[in-house]
Amino acid sequence: MKVEVKQVDGLTMAGKGESGHWITMDGPKEFGGSEAASKPMELFLLSLAGCTGMDVISLLNKMRVDFQDIRIRVEAERSKEHPKVFTSIKLEYLIYGNDIDKKKVEKAINKSQNLYCSASAMLKKIVPINYTYTIIPKEE
Repeated sequence: MKVEVKQVDGLTMAGKGESGHWITMDGPKEFGGSEAASKPMELFLLSLAGCTGMDVISLLNKMRVDFQDIRIRVEAERSKEHPKVFTSIKLEYLIYGNDIDKKKVEKAINKSQNLYCSASAMLKKIVPINYTYTIIPKEE
């Protein structure tokens, strides 16, 4: 896998991977950025949520769970000193739908976290990752 990142202006950077899709990154104005895009560490968390979210969606579909929506909220703590690495990460899965089988949700999330999600597998070697889930009935 290869990616390339190039400077656009100040701290604003654009990057693309082998898929050919561009993504922008930026920093705070106080350090020369223009605050025009996500910060690199935010993208880390977005990648984690996307990785596990795609797993969970795929697994629930295979288990024939009839859900309407899934959202993953991520909260992370960072060290106060440089390098300001993540010191803890919490994922909150929100599964929307009626008559959702709790055991299937747990199985899908556990499989993602312990078997399939490369981002989780890599990150949890260096930072604790905890997760919760909530099943939210959809109003009809």
